[in-house]
Amino acid sequence: MMHIYRQSAAAILVLSLPLAPAALAAEYPTKPIRIICGPGPDVLSRLFGEHFTKAWGEQVVVDQRPAVGGTVSAQMTAKAPPDGYTLLMITSSYSINTTLRPGSFDLVKDFSGIALAATSPFILLVNPSVKAQSVKDLVALAKASPGKLNYASSGTGSGPHLAFEMFKTAAGIDLVHVPYKGAAPAMVDLLSGAVQANFQIPAASLTNIRAGKIRALAVTSLKRTGLAPELPTLAELGYAGFDAIAWNGLVAPAGTPKAIIAKLNGELMKILKQPAVLKRIEQVGWEPAAQNTPEWFAGYIKREVAKWGKVVKDTGAKID
Repeated sequence: MMHIYRQSAAAILVLSLPLAPAALAAEYPTKPIRIICGPGPDVLSRLFGEHFTKAWGEQVVVDQRPAVGGTVSAQMTAKAPPDGYTLLMITSSYSINTTLRPGSFDLVKDFSGIALAATSPFILLVNPSVKAQSVKDLVALAKASPGKLNYASSGTGSGPHLAFEMFKTAAGIDLVHVPYKGAAPAMVDLLSGAVQANFQIPAASLTNIRAGKIRALAVTSLKRTGLAPELPTLAELGYAGFDAIAWNGLVAPAGTPKAIIAKLNGELMKILKQPAVLKRIEQVGWEPAAQNTPEWFAGYIKREVAKWGKVVKDTGAKID
């Protein structure tokens, strides 16, 4: 009788213990998942959410919270239980805002990286009235008339603003920054000639480039982009190592079990191999990320935060 009692007690003890990581990941998910996204298009979050639902049978809800440059969405996710049911689609702007808004969130410490999902370079654009057919021409023009040319951005502290400041430093030129409330009004004034130059992602500029309304000189990625393969990179034009791109990636609250992170990464990597998904990502003006691990993405986030933190410090950029 005592033997039976001991077996029963042992069974109860085992059942009461927390699930081992492998078992936890095997069962995950057992309820709806929420993907929070901040400013910018939510198309990638919805695209990945649809495929997670197909793979696992649990609904994925996309919750867009664009307020305060992504600070609200970052804080909501950081405070959520680290159980894999609240995820955040971050962009490159988060790696800037973590420095610009100190104390609001820490992109490195508050989150666990899952995977880089998509990237997009900026394109260096000029109004056709600018007598520059190349980056070399633009630099020569700017050096001949320092402070006479101006460039637009989607706002002080935005990716295009800081990327252009990086370019100014690399080229040793002086252009005046004209911040706008978003990419659209910046493009309007570039088209009109009210400003002479701009950095824009392909999704916001290719139509006007192909119509001859603006002139494209180069891209800011280390490698040429398939979205506009004819454009050289700044790196190949002599600005060694120049790399300033927009990107999207998925993270979870810090402390989320590694087994769940690995499962999410594995599924996202499968999604990024599907031809229909790749085509859709390219249709909205982005490039699918190469296969990557949670560890690699965590390291990438650290490098991006360090890079943009230095640019913020060097330029004295502030929030509008």
